[in-house]
Amino acid sequence: MLLRGKPGSGKSDLALRLIDEGAGLVADDYTELAAKDGRLYATAPAAIQGLLEVRGVGVVQIGCVPRVHIAALFDLVALSDIERLPEPMRETLCGVDIPRYCLHGFDASATAKVRLALKAQMENLFHTG
Repeated sequence: MLLRGKPGSGKSDLALRLIDEGAGLVADDYTELAAKDGRLYATAPAAIQGLLEVRGVGVVQIGCVPRVHIAALFDLVALSDIERLPEPMRETLCGVDIPRYCLHGFDASATAKVRLALKAQMENLFHTG
């Protein structure tokens, strides 16, 4: 997944919680995107590979996944900007159309919401094609 948001929106915080639950880090702060064979991929710039900024702790070395397919985009927004029952959204990045969700990065349930959205995307992928 790709987490996107303004500074202070909870990207690194949510990433840290997802990593603690078993996810892998590709990049923090800046991610290089590229399309290949109709799929969107993410890699970390060499200068920040494996580094995560943890507010109140500092920059820590945690290792990383060198390259990953991006299945969905999660925009981290203010709680007041979250629709209760949003219409499905999509966005085109590097010529690849992917699902887009809006989340509040600091919600206790944010990691569960990410997992549910990704699970739904995988189920749709296997049921439709």
